[in-house]
Amino acid sequence: MKFNFEILESEDKNLLVLSSDLEIFQERIVFNDDKKAEQFPLIKNLFFLPFIKSITLDKHLILIEKLDFLDWVDVQDEVKEQIENFLNGGGLIFKPSNPITIYAENTPNPSVIKFVANKRLVNTSHEFKSIESAQNCSIAKALFNHDFISELYIDFNFISITIKKENSWDNHIMEIREFILSYIRDGNEIIDSKFDIEDDKNESIDFENMDEISKEIAKLIDDQIKPAVASDGGNILFQSYDSNSKEVKVILQGACSGCPSSTFTLKNGIESMLKDYLPGKISNVIAING
Repeated sequence: MKFNFEILESEDKNLLVLSSDLEIFQERIVFNDDKKAEQFPLIKNLFFLPFIKSITLDKHLILIEKLDFLDWVDVQDEVKEQIENFLNGGGLIFKPSNPITIYAENTPNPSVIKFVANKRLVNTSHEFKSIESAQNCSIAKALFNHDFISELYIDFNFISITIKKENSWDNHIMEIREFILSYIRDGNEIIDSKFDIEDDKNESIDFENMDEISKEIAKLIDDQIKPAVASDGGNILFQSYDSNSKEVKVILQGACSGCPSSTFTLKNGIESMLKDYLPGKISNVIAING
């Protein structure tokens, strides 16, 4: 299969019309820039040309609109050749995305199930305690319409969902898995981008207003503890350090919040680690919400 294009006449002097015997794309689609062209390698390649204004794919045709500062007669042969070389050299017009998958995973907290996607959902973590708090997160707001859901925690590629005490996950895991899968697969918005700005990994640490011990604790929590907690569907945030009592306070989110084993984890995991790294500086670690 080899692409050969013919240049067709156009009444619009800014429009180059290329025709091929082979189908280019099964439906008409217009690109005014490359922002929506992640699955269209040919389009992204063409927008590297500085004079391109828009590109339309329409079955056997490629219609390329240019800006006014040059004439097509000067560059059309080079553009045609570039497209032929790209496609005949193995370049793709359209690259299908990977099918969306969602799987459910148990967590140490029996009230929480972690639903994991094979794609990024958010840029930074978000916790929602009610539908009122989820107005800027469409998927959280939609999930709260299930009256058995009490809390949500979303991070990178997973959603940890807490069920109300009077309900059992045995009756709802498949229902929620299918709901999330359909919601994402249908292209619905996950969260308002204005409220999901990607920060660096120490986004929760306000180093500027911390003493040296607090800085060390916060960094240890982010570097050593947070990845393990995330694997269980939760999150941990440094809250404060009292230099007099040597007490550390943390906030637990997601599956960690209200988890029956959280006290054991705090004492035998987090507290022990901090004491090892900072001998004589830590008395105990407490969670202010779990």
